[in-house]
Amino acid sequence: MTMDPLAPLLNLADVESAVNGARAAVDGAYRHRALRRQGGAVAAEISLRCAVASAALEGHRYDLSAVRGGTVLDAVLQGSLRVAEALPTLHERWHKSPRQVLARLHLLAGTGVLPEHDLGKPLPEAAARLDTLLELVAAEAGDPLIRAAVVHGELLALKAFPGVNGVVARAAARLTLVGSGFDPRGVIPVETAHLDREPEYIGAANAFATGTPDGLRSWLRHYTTAVTQACTDFPTLADPLL
Repeated sequence: MTMDPLAPLLNLADVESAVNGARAAVDGAYRHRALRRQGGAVAAEISLRCAVASAALEGHRYDLSAVRGGTVLDAVLQGSLRVAEALPTLHERWHKSPRQVLARLHLLAGTGVLPEHDLGKPLPEAAARLDTLLELVAAEAGDPLIRAAVVHGELLALKAFPGVNGVVARAAARLTLVGSGFDPRGVIPVETAHLDREPEYIGAANAFATGTPDGLRSWLRHYTTAVTQACTDFPTLADPLL
């Protein structure tokens, strides 16, 4: 029997209960009547908001109404929008060909930001740790929420994809949640919760990068809290579409 390499993370203080709470919150969000009546419109609105939030976390902040109106031409924002549009076509390939999917995400996110010859290429110095991470993705190791958090945190820590690394990391985490069935319709706006808790997001990500048990716990607690908050925020986004 092969040991789950992510299983010890559930043993960190308060992490397993936080994961269970986040899972229950997602189940509650999925019972919202808007998903039965206007599921496509809800998914599209949340995709837009998450793309705008992801760009904002890279320091490229724009008013949602301006983005919706098509007047914002900022390259990082446009890349984040392209990534969001592509995610529904990529989640089935994520666990089968994670390296190719990451390259595609970087190409979409980085076009107009980086020289063309740098697109889709992780930095060589990150290769060994990236290989290990992608093995976890391909094996679908561990609890899906823990795996998504590790994918997100490790990609942030590696800084493997120049220019738009954070956009790639957040997209890869979303692909993990969708592809694993944790959030199969991609309607939990985790990125907006990260933005709402931005100082904590940055601090917890830096703590994760230390690799210490306390650092890992800090990130996992932030991540599960962000998922839970995103589910709490879900009715605010969904009700106007009914």
